[in-house]
Amino acid sequence: MNDFRKLEIWERSRKLCVPIYALTAHFPKSEIYGLTSQMRRSCVSISSNIAEGSGRKGHKEYAQMISIALGSAYELETQLEISFELNFISQEEYTTIKKEVVEVQKMIYGFREYLLKQI
Repeated sequence: MNDFRKLEIWERSRKLCVPIYALTAHFPKSEIYGLTSQMRRSCVSISSNIAEGSGRKGHKEYAQMISIALGSAYELETQLEISFELNFISQEEYTTIKKEVVEVQKMIYGFREYLLKQI
């Protein structure tokens, strides 16, 4: 069992939830079950899958959970773009958060590659 709390990718993806929750708090009420819910679930899913993967018994299973986390990060990026296109967020908000999402994606990808080499 690995301690996921020591992973920078877990820490950064977990901290990414704070601005996502703050951002979506200002979305139209009609989006409460739409983009608001989707973005929050995607964001929480990233760090949750990293944590879950650390409890798996082998590198192959761990890499699979990291792949799911990466998918959630790409899902969040897509939802962020849609939110910007719908004018729910400003250019500055979009640019700032997208930069962090992309950095998290790169870190997750690199960690997955490391795990796959261990198989």
